[in-house]
Amino acid sequence: MPFKIKRVYEPPQRSDGLRILVDRLWPRGLKKSQARIDDWMKEVAPSPQLRTWFGHRPERFAEFSARYKKELAGNPKLAELRKRGRDTTVSLLYAARDPKFNQAAVLLSVLRGRSAKRRGRK
Repeated sequence: MPFKIKRVYEPPQRSDGLRILVDRLWPRGLKKSQARIDDWMKEVAPSPQLRTWFGHRPERFAEFSARYKKELAGNPKLAELRKRGRDTTVSLLYAARDPKFNQAAVLLSVLRGRSAKRRGRK
């Protein structure tokens, strides 16, 4: 499946394909007209409680990943997202500063069917 992650603040490119925001909250300081987002799937983002607990602290990422994967299990919107990635490239957009320790990285690992810890290995 041609999924990738990209920070929503980076300029849009043709190679992005379908641009889907996977954050529960709209990114700070970004106008909707500038974002060029095709869809906003809040439903696949971590719950507000989990997002607050994580706080983008790298030392909590392993536990965050496990909890978030449990939240995603059985989520009907995840199946919808998989379908969208069958025929086209899908860029999962996130607002977090850290490109490694964020929910989009976990979501990408789930969509690709592998552990977030293994991401980046060949």
